[in-house]
Amino acid sequence: MDKLDAIFAPETIAVIGASTQKGKVGHDIFANILSGGYTGTLYPVNPKAKSVLSVKCYATIAHIPDPIDLAMIILPPKGALQAVKDCITKGVKGIVIVSAGFKEVGGEGEKIELEIKKLCADSGVRLVGPNCLGVINPSPKVSLNASFSARMPKPGNVSFISQSGALCTAVLDYAADKGFGFSKFISIGNKADVDELDLLRYYHNDPDTDVVMIYMEELNRTAEEFISEVREMTSGTNPTHVIVIKSGSSDAGAKAAASHTGALAGSDALYDAIFAMSGILRCATVNQLFDYAQAFAGNKYPKGNHIAIITNAGGPGIIATDMSEQSGLKLAKFSEETVKELKKYLPSTANFHNPVDVIGDAAKDRYENTLATVLSDDAVDAALIILTPQSMTDAIGTAEAIVNIAKNNLKPIVCAFMGVVDVSDGVKLLQKNRIPVYQFPESAARSLGALRLGVQWLFRKILPQFNLTYDVERANQIIANCIQKGQTVLGELEGSELLQCYGFKTLPMALAKNKNQAVTIAEEIGYPVVMKIVSDDILHKTEAGGVVVGLEDANAVKHAFADIMEKAKDYDPSAKIDGVLIQKMAAKGKEVILGLSKDPVFGHAVMFGLGGIFVEVYKDVIFRLSPMGRNSARRMVRSIKGYPILKGLRGDGPSDIETIEKHIVSLKVMADNHPMIKELDINPLFVHEEGKGTTVADTIIRLEDQES
Repeated sequence: MDKLDAIFAPETIAVIGASTQKGKVGHDIFANILSGGYTGTLYPVNPKAKSVLSVKCYATIAHIPDPIDLAMIILPPKGALQAVKDCITKGVKGIVIVSAGFKEVGGEGEKIELEIKKLCADSGVRLVGPNCLGVINPSPKVSLNASFSARMPKPGNVSFISQSGALCTAVLDYAADKGFGFSKFISIGNKADVDELDLLRYYHNDPDTDVVMIYMEELNRTAEEFISEVREMTSGTNPTHVIVIKSGSSDAGAKAAASHTGALAGSDALYDAIFAMSGILRCATVNQLFDYAQAFAGNKYPKGNHIAIITNAGGPGIIATDMSEQSGLKLAKFSEETVKELKKYLPSTANFHNPVDVIGDAAKDRYENTLATVLSDDAVDAALIILTPQSMTDAIGTAEAIVNIAKNNLKPIVCAFMGVVDVSDGVKLLQKNRIPVYQFPESAARSLGALRLGVQWLFRKILPQFNLTYDVERANQIIANCIQKGQTVLGELEGSELLQCYGFKTLPMALAKNKNQAVTIAEEIGYPVVMKIVSDDILHKTEAGGVVVGLEDANAVKHAFADIMEKAKDYDPSAKIDGVLIQKMAAKGKEVILGLSKDPVFGHAVMFGLGGIFVEVYKDVIFRLSPMGRNSARRMVRSIKGYPILKGLRGDGPSDIETIEKHIVSLKVMADNHPMIKELDINPLFVHEEGKGTTVADTIIRLEDQES
């Protein structure tokens, strides 16, 4: 038996702080449990009342003669602390603290919350809240509405988790309007104990839950723990589909940083990484949250990305086509047999090819025959049906036809019944039969695209891990030497040597203090060469005019040396300049960026994307966290918009993508072995053609200040 059963399916509940005064939370929660038809036994607790809503009241929980599974506490912090102590003495299995005034206000409230948290942890009692809406289980076996929302949702196969109580009431109202049902519904508030991961574990084992919706403000687990566990739940033969909306998605929180990686590694980018690596689908709005959940709740999944669109109006069909393509879907090409069959049922003015326009006067039978025909085509993986209400449109009849066909077909069907009043009966029938139905075609197409993403996650390719070796001892020596000298920024010489320890190919280079030395080094290395300013105070060399490429002879090297030094002094007159680095010019290749950034909460994140001087303009980069292996690296490389460039465009052959994947894995190992690395940029990393590897052209490595 799961300990959270005491929260979601208690046989006995005590409401501590139950009130006789209507409008008070303690009254309304008790009233909601009572009027919701709760199948267990309910006890109000209030030392100042004889009864609440005609139910006998008890002075304390200790006075209740029966064992108690769940205690709902609606008291201010000090009273809640004493109530928790009483509950533990009584042997209560689960506690929900609805009242506010705890960690979210700080001070004494925060101290009391920490004390309550410790008391519950020491006694093995699960705690939800404080500062939460409560818990709802609409199942007829339980019928529990232990919340201050008067609305009991209808039963369904979707469960909901929210950090925000206020959002919950709006979601319940919205769900009622959409005919949307829930399996379990909970607000977790301050998450003193029970959090998203606890609930995902519970929902994954719940036979009544197929899909989980989450509203998240922040995650209080390590990224590795969360990703590792949730990835198991969203995979395999019995997956739980998880859809999340995360608040605070702007880049305003991104910290100032010296490296491109640090500047781009805002917390939202890291949450994107956590969700992607966990198999969680992220959406941008509450509308999308419901749209996607509705699609997944139907429990039918497309085998491929080719869809058929059926519409009785040309314009909406075009909108659906555009959004389908934007969502990663393609219009299926019908077989000759399908087109021939369609011509039997449709008027000559109809369009028999995808999207199928059944014409505005289409009745139930025209939709029914068309849908059955296109679904029987092997080239079709799913169908999107659009109905616009015309004077002769039979919305309820068309819905009945769709329901009948859906019962005997494994291919997903999504509908867009446009309008409100004229199509309402048809919409209700589709909702009742768990056929996803939307008000507009773009929502339907986007949801089908989300469904396809879910399928791709389930059937993702799993390759054996790379067998890579590293010179960790030498790497430790390099970093220790820098720390001993008080360096927080590794020069390019030390940085290149460190990268070599982790399998990166770097270029021959040496530091020149004057122009004659620069010529000597250049001739030893061999032309052409690149020259770069070396200064801890000038990290972005290009901005300072401190990089010159393609130098072919001694005269060019001398002039470049003088020019670089002059521009560096103009850029930052106070900069301490060590000299100019002379480096062999790299062979031609595609420019990418690899990086590390250390987040105070989630630890090191690896960044990959298209590189060069415009990386912060185009921002075609992606982040991933632990656990990092070959498969995560592979999906990471394929996730950037510029991936087709690496695959080869317009006669270009493919780049050495496997070496990039190895480098991504190696960077994360480097971060794990040397946690004092704060930021790292390899930009650009030149990626050569397939089988020819890569070359590091420039690098910045910053260490944490060891004194802080």
